[in-house]
Amino acid sequence: MDQDIHNRIKELIDEEHSLRSALGDGSISEDEEHRRLTSVEAQLDQCWDLLRQRRAKRQYGENPNEAAPRSEDVVENYLE
Repeated sequence: MDQDIHNRIKELIDEEHSLRSALGDGSISEDEEHRRLTSVEAQLDQCWDLLRQRRAKRQYGENPNEAAPRSEDVVENYLE
């Protein structure tokens, strides 16, 4: 499961790079890049959050498979 999450993170990072390149070569507008990057970044935050949950469950002897993705609203509004 962790490897699947890591693979998804890599896909999202690749998409982020592609969007930045597309903006640079004029394939997409700044608005389109911003809209899509916002979505990609939120998905990345959700993936990283899920990995942290799984790691914490393992650390405390719980089943990491009980970790569940949290909504975009939750992970985007964490206090730092």
